[in-house]
Amino acid sequence: MEPVLIVLVVLVVVAFIALIKTIQVIPQASAAIVERFGRYTRTLNAGLNIVVPFIDRVRNRIDLREQVVPFPPQPVITQDNLVVNIDTVIYYQVTDPRAATYEVASYIQAIEQLTVTTLRNIIGSMDLESTLTSREVINAGLRGVLDEATGKWGIRVNRVELKAIEPPTSIQDSMEKQMRADRDKRAAILTAEGQRQAQILKAEGEKQADVLRAEGEAQAAVLRADGEAAAIRTVFEAIHDGDADQKLLAYQYLQTLPELAKGDSNKLWIIPSEVGDALKGLGGAFNGLTGNGGGVNGGAVAVPSVPKPAPATQVPIDPASGPRPVDTDKGAARPRVDPTREFPKIDPE
Repeated sequence: MEPVLIVLVVLVVVAFIALIKTIQVIPQASAAIVERFGRYTRTLNAGLNIVVPFIDRVRNRIDLREQVVPFPPQPVITQDNLVVNIDTVIYYQVTDPRAATYEVASYIQAIEQLTVTTLRNIIGSMDLESTLTSREVINAGLRGVLDEATGKWGIRVNRVELKAIEPPTSIQDSMEKQMRADRDKRAAILTAEGQRQAQILKAEGEKQADVLRAEGEAQAAVLRADGEAAAIRTVFEAIHDGDADQKLLAYQYLQTLPELAKGDSNKLWIIPSEVGDALKGLGGAFNGLTGNGGGVNGGAVAVPSVPKPAPATQVPIDPASGPRPVDTDKGAARPRVDPTREFPKIDPE
């Protein structure tokens, strides 16, 4: 009984193992390569699959999703003989599990080496400045070469990205100095442009202000002239309507003479030569009154004749005490009259 029991147990174990090897569950977005006696038979897709145990063998399982593989920095020499370190990242996807298994031994290693050689070929035909500013061109060139080479491997390269481009330390310092100089230059240009615009705007504002001020002064002068003309016209009309004679005008002329001496800055009082004509008019008025028998209190008043005035005399004026009267004893410009003598009042009418 014991040998039979042992055989039964062995058979059960073998049947269980055979059942496990017969049923193959493949996850989603995965594939498996099946070989029969070492030869490729078929590719198992996602789901439940049945294989012949101990005859069919699942060689490997391949992930069909897009993979991201970063490669370590690679030293690359540019056209101007500068060494730069470039980090690359490859985005690829397996499209044919059979080709990825049998056409290349290790497609990851093959993609890495192909990326390095292609990158050196592309960077070797470019200088440092073009390398730093032409990432899109480098990415497109890498992708084109890798996609063409990996197509027969059942690999599709979706994208190639340059993660970092590191020039030598001395070149980095020189680039920083150059960029700093460029920024200072742009700042100086912007400052000068701002100052120029400010000066232009200020000049335009001053110009407009001067124009407006000149227009205002011109209008004020016109209005002032119109006012003075109207005043002169009014005075002229009043004199014309009042029929003023020469005597009244001479009297008014003599009354305005003290206005010439007003002001603290006047040092000289210039007596116009027309004073003699005014005095002649007043003398004629006095002679007319005496000839007609007029006088004060019914009596005749003797009025001395008015001599011809001398030419205009400059009389110094004391700023503190005002104009000094002309001494008629030393060459009188007007007759000397007794202040106690009474004279008849002149009627302008």
